[in-house]
Formats: sequence, structure tokens, C-alpha cells
Amino acid sequence: MTDDVLVVHGGTPLEGRIRVRGAKNLVSKAMVAALLGDTPSRLFDVPRIRDVEVVRGLLGLHGVKVTDGTEDGELVFDPSNVESASTDQINVHAGSSRIPILFCGPLLHRLGHAFIPDLGGCHIGPRPIDFHLQALREFGATVDKTPEGLHLSAPNGLHGTKFALPYPSVGATEQVLLTAVMAEGVTELRNAAVEPEIIDLICILQKMGAIIKVHTDRVIEIQGVKKLHGYTHRPIPDRIEAASWAAAALATRGHVEVLGAQQADMMTFLNIFRSVGGEYEVTDARPPKLGDPGQEGGIRFWHPGGELNAVALETDVHPGFMTDWQQPLVVALTQARGLSIVHETVYEQRLGYTEALNTMGANIQVYRDCLGGTPCRFGRRNFKHSAVIAGPSKLHAADLVIPDLRAGFSHLIAALAAEGTSRVYGVDLINRGYEDFEAKLSDLGAHVERP
Repeated sequence: MTDDVLVVHGGTPLEGRIRVRGAKNLVSKAMVAALLGDTPSRLFDVPRIRDVEVVRGLLGLHGVKVTDGTEDGELVFDPSNVESASTDQINVHAGSSRIPILFCGPLLHRLGHAFIPDLGGCHIGPRPIDFHLQALREFGATVDKTPEGLHLSAPNGLHGTKFALPYPSVGATEQVLLTAVMAEGVTELRNAAVEPEIIDLICILQKMGAIIKVHTDRVIEIQGVKKLHGYTHRPIPDRIEAASWAAAALATRGHVEVLGAQQADMMTFLNIFRSVGGEYEVTDARPPKLGDPGQEGGIRFWHPGGELNAVALETDVHPGFMTDWQQPLVVALTQARGLSIVHETVYEQRLGYTEALNTMGANIQVYRDCLGGTPCRFGRRNFKHSAVIAGPSKLHAADLVIPDLRAGFSHLIAALAAEGTSRVYGVDLINRGYEDFEAKLSDLGAHVERP
């Protein structure tokens, strides 16, 4: 445990400039999509994070040759020799990521069968794969559950279907897209997720030769095709990481410019950020010219001084306030005057991280009731999914243990904002979704070190 700890000397505002690369929630799915092509694919701006390494390893086990391209952050995928991987080999990755479930459709198309190990990911709620399995069965797949995982086959091939999700799940929508593009006939998916990362995945599949229509009211129609080819794609930037650094700037009373951040995908966050009292400026890209190397565009976030304002917000699927945004922002809300209310409607166990903030001096109460305008699926189900944050609170240093990825970054922000020296355990979990976060902290003037 001692190598997985970061010593944080808090109380210093973060100041400076960092850059975000391709979105974690898109890049790994784009890598899986390369399995469907019969020619190589090229993906740019890939962050160096653990989820990417897991998917790269799984692709390699299935015969996809993955190599680094000539540009920093470029990966090339050659799927010409896709093959079955042994159960033992795949099980090495069991519990390390939830991405393997998305291999089902592509492997069924390429090999006629698939094996999926026990799934991992962050412990923020059960996140059952029932939606995924139900969709796969609708396409004609047979699913056999065994102690080591799931064995899938498609004895009669995969066929288009009409399917409605009980909840607009991002993962299940990705599953349907990756399966439907080469299923025989037309698939209609209702109540689909329409997050920017979903739309970007659709763009990739369309580049590969897929025929996909996005209708109004969360309806996606996919016309199956017999073959797909490779793609060349630069993914949308990571709006979760961008918002995390924005929250860190606000909580530490600092000033951080996030190169690569895009306004269009962050509009809901930016509205709340401004309502809390934070300031931001969208900076346009400056093309290179003689004597000027140019600069990438982004968004500058800063604390303008004075007091922050309490707000009430509810997380929701896109275009609502993203669930991954609330944890970093709540740290900043501990510094706002008055009572802030957060109603979490996406994951039922995503407020557990507030206990650690309370040990640092925050005043956060969690409730089972729906403290928002919209009753949600967790109401009356005994889940503590609403929080009331009373502020401002003076945060002090503490020893913290990171429970999951986004909560981990929130704990890190709290340690940076607190007075004194904190020890944050389990920080390597942050590497799942934040590229080079320690180097970026150093670039922003934070005083952190490994013991």
C-alpha cells in the first residue's frame, strides 16, 4: 500500500495550463469497434490510462495487432487475424474493467462465439449487465452463464430487432450499436443514450461503413451491413477530466486553463459552474504562423474571489448534469455559503465519498429521499442518493482512502484545498481515467510527492 499513496501539501491555489486528450468514455469503445473492420484503423489523441491498456491487452489476446503510430497518442489496430483467446488468458483481465462486455457483438460477428470474464469497474452501484444480455438475446445470441464468466454464441447469426431500453444506459446503447451494425436487417433502439461520446462512436461506425440514423426522442435506427472497414478518427476531448480540473481550480481558489476542452459538450456544467460563482473563458485555437507556434483552444476556469454560491442540482443522462461531474464539484460546494442540494439519479451508491469529506471538516448530510424536482428510480428504495452540503467549511488535512475513480479525484481536490498535509491512499486508481495526473498537478504548482 505504501507505493500507492500520494502526500499532498494543501492550501496552494492551482495555477497554470494542462491539456486533456480523447475522452476515456469514447476511446476504449473506439478500440473495440476496430474489431469490426476488415482493414486497419487509426485512433489519435489516445490518453495513457489504465483502461486503454486493459483494452489493448484484450485486443491483443484476440489477434488484433495494436501498435503505436507516428504521432504521440496514436494507435493503429490491425484486425486481419482475429482469433479466439483462451479462457485463462482472458481471465487475467477479470475485474479490471467493464469494457469486456462490449466485445460480445464484434466477437460474435467475427468468430461466432465470445467469452466474457467477471467484470470490474468502480463500486458505485451494481450496474448490472442485464440490459446488455437482454439486447444480445434479442439479436439472436445464446448466453450461457458459468462460474468463470459468460459464454456466448450465435448459432443462427445475429438479426436486427426492435428494442427499448428501460433506462437510457450508455453501456447498453454502445452494446446495441456495436452489435447492430453488422446484424442482418434493421435495428431500432428506443430510449437510447445520446451522450456526446455515443454520437462520436456513431461517427466512427459511420466512417467504417455503417448506416445509422439518430432520430428525435432517443430513437436510433441501424441498418445492418455485411462488412465494415477500418477508420481514422480523432476523438472528442474528455469533458469529465476537463470539469474535474475546473472544480479543482474553484475549490483551491486557483486559475486553470484546460487546453482541448470544448464548450459545446460542457454547456450544462458551465452553467452550474457560473451559478456557483466560478468564472470561465472559452479560448479559441490560434493557428501556427511565422514566429508563432500557435496554440490549441480550450477553456480557462478560475475563482474570481469573494464567496461562492450554494446551488441545487440533479444529475441526469445527457443533456442533463453528468453524474461524473458531481463528485469533483461537491468539494467546491463545501466552500459555498448556504445549503447546496445534490440529487444523484444515475448511480445509487455514488455519495459514499462524502464521508471522507466530512472527516476533513465538511458538513454533508445524505438522504434516501429524492431532494429534487424529479422523482427518480432510486426513490423509496433505501439508497442514500441525495446530499445537502452546508458551507462554507474549513477543510483540514486527513488520511484518505480512494474508493473509486471519480471519488478519488474528489478526495485529491479536497486534499489540495485543505490546510495541512494529507496522505491519499489508492491514488493509482486515478490512473484509470486521468492521464499523467501527477505531472499535471506539478505543472499547476501543487505540492505533492510520493513518500
